Amino acid sequence: MQYLTAADPLLLAVIVLGIVIVIMAAAIFHLHNKLKRFLIGTDSTRIGDSLAYVSGQLSEIQQFKNDLESYLVGVEKRLKKSVRSVHTVRFNPFKGTGGGGNQSFATAFINEEGDGVIISSLYARDHVSIFSKPVRGNKSEHELSDEEKESLENALNGLRG
Repeated sequence: MQYLTAADPLLLAVIVLGIVIVIMAAAIFHLHNKLKRFLIGTDSTRIGDSLAYVSGQLSEIQQFKNDLESYLVGVEKRLKKSVRSVHTVRFNPFKGTGGGGNQSFATAFINEEGDGVIISSLYARDHVSIFSKPVRGNKSEHELSDEEKESLENALNGLRG
């Protein structure tokens, strides 16, 4: 069995070069795998192909963003016009006679702009009356009962808080 000695510099150089070649091959294999992960898109073999693919994807995302923004603007406009606050007040319009109970009500339906309607019902044993009063800009051009005023005020407070 022979041991390496300083007298065999050629053999030592071959071993060192072999180790360097193995390390370099591992490094190349590692870099090749990293490059394959970096290159995206179908059949990309060059960085330029990957950049073109990413640019196309970016354009699609930009178009989707623009479409979504315009859709949301439309939704916001419709939402401002939709009913956002509802409040009902129940009451007895005939407190002294005992008729009617608390079956009568006033309900306000209001949107963000303070527009809407107040629907009132007066219940008596022999009939029911229903009234509708429009609301524009947080007010009604028709005279409101105390219960209708309370219903409107509570609906408007619901919008604020």
